[in-house]
Amino acid sequence: MTSSQEGPWLDDAAGRLIRPYTVSGGRTKPTTALDLLSMVMATGSSPQAHMGPEHSMALGLCDGPTSVAEIAAHLRLPAVVTKVLLSDLVDCGALTARAPRFHANPTDRSLLEAVLDGLRQRL
Repeated sequence: MTSSQEGPWLDDAAGRLIRPYTVSGGRTKPTTALDLLSMVMATGSSPQAHMGPEHSMALGLCDGPTSVAEIAAHLRLPAVVTKVLLSDLVDCGALTARAPRFHANPTDRSLLEAVLDGLRQRL
């Protein structure tokens, strides 16, 4: 039985019906350098090439600047697979990406706690 909340890709008993590497066509290296804290945002232009449903879902999450980590969490996909999907969208002009901006201390505890709080609110 397919879970109504998760769509056709998850089954209540069996779990994920499609392996993550299938979503990325077996690719494990994105063409665009993306970090988990990289921010991506939709450009407003539609992809010219046919993209899979995961590409569409990822694009739908990028109305405003969104981190790669947040998108991976929403899609429930491994970060590397999410990076490949987002890289495809950057390559076709549907997304822009920018490297994370670190303040004076890139391991600032308050910044990391704020990111964690934001991720928890989204789940």
